[in-house]
Amino acid sequence: MGPSLLLEIALIGVLGIGSQWLAWRYRMPAIVIMSVTGLIVGPIFGIINPEEDFGDLYSPIISVAVAIILFEGSLNLSFKELKGIGKPIFRISTVGALIAWILGSLTAHYIAGLSWAVAFVIGGLFIVTGPTVIMPLLRQAKLTSRPAKVLKWEGIIVDPIGALVAVFAFEIITFITADNPDGSQLILFFTASVFAIILGWALGRGLGWVFEEGHIPEFLKSPAVVVVVIFGFTVADLVMHETGLLSVTAMGITLANIGISSISDMRHFKENISILLISTIFIMLTASLEVDTLLHIFSPNIIGYVLLMMFIVRPLSIFLSTIGTSLSLNEKVLLGWIAPRGIVALTVSSYFATILLDAGYQDASILTTLTFALVFFTVLSHGFSIGWLARKLGLSEEGKPGVLIIGSNPFTVRLADSLKKSSIPVIIVDSSWEHLKLARKAGVPFYRGNMLSEQTEHMLNTIPYDYLLAATDDHAYNSLTCTTFLPEYGRTNVFKISPYDVVDNSTGVVSRVEGRILFDRKFSIEVLNEKIEKGFVFRRTTLTEQYGLKQYLDEKDDSTVFLYLIKPNGVLKFFSEEMRTVPSTGDTIVSLTPPLKEKEKIQAKLDKVREQSDDV
Repeated sequence: MGPSLLLEIALIGVLGIGSQWLAWRYRMPAIVIMSVTGLIVGPIFGIINPEEDFGDLYSPIISVAVAIILFEGSLNLSFKELKGIGKPIFRISTVGALIAWILGSLTAHYIAGLSWAVAFVIGGLFIVTGPTVIMPLLRQAKLTSRPAKVLKWEGIIVDPIGALVAVFAFEIITFITADNPDGSQLILFFTASVFAIILGWALGRGLGWVFEEGHIPEFLKSPAVVVVVIFGFTVADLVMHETGLLSVTAMGITLANIGISSISDMRHFKENISILLISTIFIMLTASLEVDTLLHIFSPNIIGYVLLMMFIVRPLSIFLSTIGTSLSLNEKVLLGWIAPRGIVALTVSSYFATILLDAGYQDASILTTLTFALVFFTVLSHGFSIGWLARKLGLSEEGKPGVLIIGSNPFTVRLADSLKKSSIPVIIVDSSWEHLKLARKAGVPFYRGNMLSEQTEHMLNTIPYDYLLAATDDHAYNSLTCTTFLPEYGRTNVFKISPYDVVDNSTGVVSRVEGRILFDRKFSIEVLNEKIEKGFVFRRTTLTEQYGLKQYLDEKDDSTVFLYLIKPNGVLKFFSEEMRTVPSTGDTIVSLTPPLKEKEKIQAKLDKVREQSDDV
């Protein structure tokens, strides 16, 4: 491997992760930025051409990456999520997929001008969406729970099905057009598919058993899973091309549903790997396209095909397959629009383009162009429209950043009430019905359950909440909760109440576990609850040009607790000694203030009113 190839690998990584960062920074669809970046450095300026530069390694790298990405997605498919949405998911993944296949094949024949054989192969492939494109869009749009789960399950389940349908269509075509038809190849196809499912299930059960029995140490579990995923994918793919995707999907679903204790750690590891792979693979695929492919995209027959697939085929397949289900009209509209194609469509179509051309179907030469056109236009349109459409249909949780508070006590209930009055989504989670009495009385949203339990994970919709505050009187539990949810919420959005002892300012190991100290180390939950009992009040102060931060600090009482501030644009920031939070003009500071200070403030207002009356 020469220096130039090493440099290209480094460049692909930088461009991929850089695209992800830009998407996060400017709240844009990551897939769109990655696709555009790949086109710029590839066919437009010719800086890199991964397919040519990597040579024989290119296809195996893409295939292994797709396998790991699909496995990571299926690792999130717990059957407990199907409660209330099992019927829509089943119908969309079966009836909907069949309708999409038939309609897509008809469109490919009559509009794109493909022969019946090629049309039915590509029609089967294009029923896929996939986790590579769906997952980033779901994170971006903050969909409500039900449509988000349907899109996630459909993307992961239909991904291998689409590839298998394409293989099945090709085998049927080969069988029908053969001079001496031999059904053995069809039998091999179905046998290989069943073998792939059984292999994936067996590998998943086997991994679960060795993990639970302690035969593999913790530090080797995630690497072992990656190796087994690659092994299962390769073995199944050697038996029959594209069945490897079915194997890794079965393996992931098996691991997700056998209840092994270390599944969450593996899920976080796989999610990190998946983001890295998605970022680099999209750059590699788009950078490997030819200029002629891009120019051919704007042919009338290809544009017409893409438009019909987006505006007719997808909506019809969703509406027809979900008749009689519990999905609302708005949910059907959203699902009927969102169907971006991704890595699987690009990689598998290039494989079929080659074998169909070898079989004498010359019209298969446009498959790569057709696939990229559908991928690019669906990613672009759905990426930019999903958030807007979800908000218009009332299916988005997007808004002001919400707060999830663990622990119901006098202070947290008053804190939640102050956030609620600022129109900030908030919820209190506690396993004690007695503790939640305060929240019920105050009219604050609450959920009864253990935040660390699997049931809470499936029952509580955490999408609206950007911040997590662990504020129970059990400091070890607070630290464990912060550690568990740190990968999901981010290091700057997870806080725990101070575990430090007010007498000797000391604590145990929990102070060094993940989670930033909320407010200040001298304010434990006992101290804060004591202040509430003494009558401390929540005070809102907006800084202006006339009343700035210096004057505010000069007038504040020494016992005042700075809680949080709200920026004019709605951004919420909690005060913490471990984070530098500097209020500025226009910010609203919320603090816990002594009752005497509040009385003085009221008295000053009354005196001002009297003075104005006297002047009159």
